[in-house]
Amino acid sequence: MERKTYTIDAAGKILGRLATKVAVLLRGKNSPDYVFYKDTGNFIIIKNIDKIIITGKKFEKKIYYHHSGFPGGIKGIPLKKKFQENPGKLFKKVVYGMLPKNRLRTKQIKRLKVE
Repeated sequence: MERKTYTIDAAGKILGRLATKVAVLLRGKNSPDYVFYKDTGNFIIIKNIDKIIITGKKFEKKIYYHHSGFPGGIKGIPLKKKFQENPGKLFKKVVYGMLPKNRLRTKQIKRLKVE
């Protein structure tokens, strides 16, 4: 099995549409020898992630929630703040959510490099 390396320029591209293409490449669904239970994906390098486009009013209104485990411990961080802190980490989170929820997901997300 030979893995290819794809370099993608994210400048001017829409966040969700780019993330779906990246998820397909990470899983290896574009290759003819794809099997769902094997990790046959590719390496992906994303450049200019800070110039990506977020459509609609999501930039102001979307909130990412997490819970501390204690009563009343729900916390939310707006998309705008997450994007300003680290747009690469946000992109990895979006792609991570699009990968299948199984043992292969952690191996596949490690092949995604955001610069």
